[in-house]
Amino acid sequence: MRGVFSLEQSSSPPVTALLRFAAPGDPVTALPRWRLLRDPVRVVTAHTLAEVLPALEEVEEAVAAGLYAAGFVGYEAAPAFDPALVTHPAGEMPLLWFALFTEFEELDDLPGPVGGFSLGEWVPDGPETEYAAAITEIRRQIAEGNTYQVNHTLRLRAPFAGDDLALFMALSRAQPTRYSAYLNAGRWRVLSVSPELFFSVSDREILTRPMKGTAPRGETPQEDAARIATLRTSPKERAENLMIVDLLRNDLGRVARFGTVAVPRLFEVETHPTLHTMTSTVRAELRPGIKLAEMFGALFPCGSVTGAPKVSTMRLIRTLEKAPRGVYCGAVGHLSPGGGMAFNVPIRTVTLDMARGMAEYGVGGGVTWDSTPGGEYAEVLTKAAVVRGLVGRGEP
Repeated sequence: MRGVFSLEQSSSPPVTALLRFAAPGDPVTALPRWRLLRDPVRVVTAHTLAEVLPALEEVEEAVAAGLYAAGFVGYEAAPAFDPALVTHPAGEMPLLWFALFTEFEELDDLPGPVGGFSLGEWVPDGPETEYAAAITEIRRQIAEGNTYQVNHTLRLRAPFAGDDLALFMALSRAQPTRYSAYLNAGRWRVLSVSPELFFSVSDREILTRPMKGTAPRGETPQEDAARIATLRTSPKERAENLMIVDLLRNDLGRVARFGTVAVPRLFEVETHPTLHTMTSTVRAELRPGIKLAEMFGALFPCGSVTGAPKVSTMRLIRTLEKAPRGVYCGAVGHLSPGGGMAFNVPIRTVTLDMARGMAEYGVGGGVTWDSTPGGEYAEVLTKAAVVRGLVGRGEP
């Protein structure tokens, strides 16, 4: 079904999922329609590591039987795929959540606001000095040969009240991106406006687009062009991007037909409303019979949000970061009958705890030997600009 629909018609069930995932290469200025899903026939969840793989298998079987799926896998689910991947214990949020549907609607565009919301000031979970100390420790670990790059992150939290869909619409309009998703998981709401593809599968081709390297937008067209040129040629940003490309080439090789892993695009710069990012593309042909859990086992979490090498670096992340990441840095996406699927890396993602009236936004960046504490913290502020600009918007 296509058209412009009201999201909150009294005769309709509430919205469970709202997604817009572009095809690889689609420009931000020509994004596809939204996929709207309501009234799930079943919800699949996992709250323990032992439940994650059976839950993924249940989702895959349901999609093979003709259902559509939308949901998330949290970062702390990683040890279910490989016990060597160390994370914080999961919080109260499920490790995995997928809703299953018989059909979906398509929206040409989002309608006007469906309600109001109140968003308080964002407060980081630690001072800048603490973040700087972590960067210094990461550089020490690099010098000792324990890691090459670490994606170090922090959490911003703010009080929230009102309509979560209205906040998602405001986010989507402030930051139109290729891989956006809203999920209503009851107490928890996921509002993701991610510019980064984790992986997609179409006709047995698996494709991933790691994103490493960020620069803020310029005040003028000339300054904007200069910042793009600086980002594109920066030795630090190119080295950071290439490390993750190499990691993902290796990860894809675990599920790919021999000799099919390729890097058709390297060091592309994409422009978004608040920043520029450097992206590369890695693709491969899947081996026959590869299952969903095997894809996650090879790739999860995405190397762009861990660093390299993955195992030792995730152990360091567990030591340096204070709290679980949750959906942030996990995977959010959808699956369709016929084998098509796409998942984003849920950066630029707000998680709402509706029971506590609290919003959480994770943000961070890749730290290499060339990183400086001041430069890394400035990158955090650049990436947080989209949510900081919504503070106080729309009283409920």
